[in-house]
Order: sequence, then C-alpha cells, then structure tokens
Amino acid sequence: MKVYQSILLLFSCQFLHTLALNCEVMSGTLKQIDAGSGSVVGVNDQNEVFVLNNNVFTKIGISLKHFSVGPAGQLGVSATNRIFKLLGGSFVQIGGLLKQVDAGGDQIIAGVNMNDNIFCLNMDANNNWQSSTIPWVSINGKLKYFSCGPYSCWGVNSADQIYILKDVSSNACSGSGFVNIPGLLSMIEVATDGSVFGVNYQGSLFQRTGVTRANPAGTDWISMVVCPNGHKHVSFDLGFLWVVCVDGSIRRCTL
Repeated sequence: MKVYQSILLLFSCQFLHTLALNCEVMSGTLKQIDAGSGSVVGVNDQNEVFVLNNNVFTKIGISLKHFSVGPAGQLGVSATNRIFKLLGGSFVQIGGLLKQVDAGGDQIIAGVNMNDNIFCLNMDANNNWQSSTIPWVSINGKLKYFSCGPYSCWGVNSADQIYILKDVSSNACSGSGFVNIPGLLSMIEVATDGSVFGVNYQGSLFQRTGVTRANPAGTDWISMVVCPNGHKHVSFDLGFLWVVCVDGSIRRCTL
C-alpha cells in the first residue's frame, strides 16, 4: 500500500512542474535541520548541536537528537527523550518526554513521544511555566512526526500517511481534529508563514501548494530537486529553504 500511495503522490506531481532551485552548499553535515524566527539550528549523526552564526554552523554545548526553533523558542529532545528549552542563555529541562519537538507554532510547543502519542502546550503555559509539572495537552491520534505553523499543524504517522490539524491557535493548540491529506511523507515541516514542505521515504522533496489561512490544507504537492542523490530533511524560513541531503550535506536555497 505504501508503494502504491507513493506512486500516486509522485504521479500527481507530474502534472505540476518540478522546481530545480538555486542553492548553495553550506559547510558541515547534519541529520536534521530547523529554521524559524530568523534562526537556523540542527543536529548531526552524533547528536551534536549546531546554530548558524554568520553563515557558519557553530557547535554548542548540548547533546540532542532533535532541535527546533521558532516563535515558541528554542527546544530540543535528548537521546533519552528528555525535553530542553533555552531560557536565559541556558538549556533547562522541562517536564515530559518526547522523541520529536516543534517550536514553529504561534508560541505553542508540539511534539510526539516514543509511542507516537501527540502533545502540545498552549502559549500561556509555554511562556509562564513554573515547575516540572507542565500542562501538556494530549491530542487524539498517532503520529511519528508533528510540526506546527501559525494556524495549522501537520504530521505523518508510522505508515507515512499525512494529516493536517486545522483551527490551531495560541490558546487552543489541540485544534479541531485531524484530516487526511493524499500522499505519503516520512517527515513534514510547517514554516512560520504557514508554508509546508516534506520528504518521502524515497528521498524526494515536496512543497504543498495553495496553502493559505483560508485554505490551510492547500491544493497539490509539487516536487522539488535540491540534492542530487536524495533529500533527508527540510525546513523553511524568511525566503530560504534549508535542506539536508541523504549524505548529510546542507544546502540553502532561495525561493
């Protein structure tokens, strides 16, 4: 079924032009990258953490397997699924366990745990937490990867099926329920402006077209070519598409 659905996704894209972007190769290698609120961060295969400073990815002193930056702050999860947030220049552990976290929503935090359970944290709780007891909101469903933007969140499950969570706001991070979107992706990211990008298990890169606040689900998938041998991870912010290729190399592209 996965192969069949993937073929459908690729087949649908042939009716739209494939974009070959203008990109430059950045120094270093990563397995995951995230861009938001003017910052770019990432981690490599050794769970070393990097922040882009003056166009150079600079290593910082914490070990994380996933790192996210956006309106909700800078957050990451460790190899043991502990959650850390940058506060006052230092990373502080906050309550809960997640395997992947996202800071791209409207000051809301979102993520999934080792059992693919989905959680979010509303703006007030994110900005005013006082103790290790964090009022995480549980969202019905199962996802392996979850990412939020200004008015919706997108995720993919263990079968690579794609879902959108609509009507998300800073004080209602649980939204109005998931709706399936045709296609298959292994990871997906929503940018601060609502743009949606993803990579499938074959290493192909896609953008969702027609995404607006009035139509958060968009209309179609369009394929994009950045890496010659396949794509692993993607993020977008302020007109730049950041892509990690299958070999770990990093590319910055202008959209």
